[in-house]
Amino acid sequence: MEIKVECKQRPEGSKPRALRREGLIPAVLYGHKGAESEELTIDAKAAENLLKKGAVNHTLIQLDIPDLSWSGKALLREIQTHPWKGFPYHLSFFSVATQDSVEVTIPLNFVGEPAGVKNEGGMLDGVITEIQVNCKPGNIPESIDVDVSAMNVGDALHIRDLQLPEGVEAIAEPQQLVASILLPRGAAAEGETTGESEPMVKMTGEV
Repeated sequence: MEIKVECKQRPEGSKPRALRREGLIPAVLYGHKGAESEELTIDAKAAENLLKKGAVNHTLIQLDIPDLSWSGKALLREIQTHPWKGFPYHLSFFSVATQDSVEVTIPLNFVGEPAGVKNEGGMLDGVITEIQVNCKPGNIPESIDVDVSAMNVGDALHIRDLQLPEGVEAIAEPQQLVASILLPRGAAAEGETTGESEPMVKMTGEV
């Protein structure tokens, strides 16, 4: 998903508190000129709309800054919010136009009903719901599908088992657990009552 956002150059000497009173949120853009940064403002309503539709380190944004004659693709890198009111205080954007690759966070989408849940009454335990990956700016996936339909009770799925899109590389450790199928609740309770030990988890790949 791509979102269009317009920002303006922040007036020199302006104070963040005064800008917020005017309905503007301070922001900054990195990555468009090497180590240089550009101080900006974004309309508060536009910022709230962005945060409803976009996600930090994931959503690709078409960022336009008319008074700087600059336009390009960017990621929302950081959001600072008010300690108790929750509204945005400051936004940080990172330009990806000149980057060969970027690190982004992609949500995992579990697909299918596990055999261990359907046939054995087990429970799918999704240990993580997103993963960090490295990919080209124009190749950022919306999500990554994880087929769990063949998993039985005791099976475990790791980062190394994921089928990632071409050109997308996981940054996390290959042995990190993604999901597993737990024992049926009744069987687990019975094992605790009788003092029986739970069966060892069967791995889908080598550690």
